Amino acid sequence: MSIKEIFDAGADQYDRQRRMVIPCFNDFYQTAIDLIPFSSSDSFRFLDLGAGTGLLTASIITVFPHATATCMDLSEKMLQKAQERFSLNKRVNFLIWDYSHSTLPEEYNLIVSAMSIHHLSGDEKKSLYQRVFDALKFEGIFINADLVKGETDKAEQKYHDMWMNWIQEAGLSKNELLKIIDRMQYDKPSSLTIQLQWLKEIGFQDVDCFYKYFNFAVYSGRKPSNIW
Repeated sequence: MSIKEIFDAGADQYDRQRRMVIPCFNDFYQTAIDLIPFSSSDSFRFLDLGAGTGLLTASIITVFPHATATCMDLSEKMLQKAQERFSLNKRVNFLIWDYSHSTLPEEYNLIVSAMSIHHLSGDEKKSLYQRVFDALKFEGIFINADLVKGETDKAEQKYHDMWMNWIQEAGLSKNELLKIIDRMQYDKPSSLTIQLQWLKEIGFQDVDCFYKYFNFAVYSGRKPSNIW
């Protein structure tokens, strides 16, 4: 199966399962929100890469009701769920798009992503980060909440063991559990250190990791105004 087929098939259960399979769900997503450098009354445009059903976008527009969002995903069924969620909100737009190799459309004050970019290879991630940089307006912010790989084999094993113990106790059905474990073969996480290095090399400033719980990390960078 392709990534698109996997997420098309899992769209109906995505929201419920997401809260069950991320042990630090609240802090993980809240940190991404807390990193957004705008006030609740500001109007700005943001892009949600791999938006899925719109979980992250929903949190953002709750705090920033004047923001205009674009939910981008390659899964039509995921975006159908997002369209249902935001059916009364004219500030949320939807775009079926494979961001893994394509130029990102338009310019944004903020680009975010949650639990999506780890499906790309290392080279694909670095290429995407360059295209994110190019699509941001000056002083624009990139925030990624995602899975990262352990810096050593032992660290990676600890990550794996923690997560397996968690999901086995999360209340998932046996069928759900097997499907989630099967989806792991499509994960291609890169280490946090190398990803922060890529962001710096591309030109992002204020690059840092602001939250980490085992393999769940939230990191960010800013596109400066003084690009030569």
